[in-house]
Amino acid sequence: MSGLVVNNLSVSHGAISALRNVTFSVEPGQLAAVIGSNGAGKTTLLRTLSGLKDASSGNAEWQGREMLGKKPDVLVRRGISHVSEGKSVIPELTVKENLVLGGIWRSNRTDTNAAIAEVVELFPRLGERMGQSADTLSGGERQMLAIGRALVSRPKLLLLDEPSLGLAPLVIEQIFETIDKLRHRLGLTVVLVEQNAMSALEIADTGVIINLGEVVASGKASDLINDPALRAAYLGY
Repeated sequence: MSGLVVNNLSVSHGAISALRNVTFSVEPGQLAAVIGSNGAGKTTLLRTLSGLKDASSGNAEWQGREMLGKKPDVLVRRGISHVSEGKSVIPELTVKENLVLGGIWRSNRTDTNAAIAEVVELFPRLGERMGQSADTLSGGERQMLAIGRALVSRPKLLLLDEPSLGLAPLVIEQIFETIDKLRHRLGLTVVLVEQNAMSALEIADTGVIINLGEVVASGKASDLINDPALRAAYLGY
């Protein structure tokens, strides 16, 4: 079965062109790192793929079915989950209440509870804090909760927007290790949007570099890391 295929995707914010003819694909079970500076269009890409933003032109398919123009809840039911940058946890709710929200579209509460138990097994720290409000968690714990809530819907395609944002270097390393383990353990296809280029590419199968709304390079992550011109121009070293 085919994975994610994005073809000539263009998106505008009014008169401003945010993405222009973006094309890339991700095979099932692979992790693609989408790299670019702030304002490159990375978040717009994920918001468009998850149904939060309308495209101007182009198309995007997951498992051979069109994604664009579909409501977010429809896409979640099709196995597509989006962890937004800094917005995927409701601070006033407890850890458990946040996790329950991840399965809110499910009619079977037993299934939701089983999915939550699986998340707690993956993130034991969340299990220790189920009754705490989310605003008492550390930055790393909040990111675990955000990812865990997305996993309660049992996705096959996980869209992650800047999971390292605002975290300490050691916590960033732990988050990336967790993402890598999760996608192998659960067989997830992952699109990881990041400014932290090297950390993202080191766990990725493929990389896509976006600059000012356009794809300037794509290919095997190891090839991008080892290209001196790309490193100097876009990867910051």
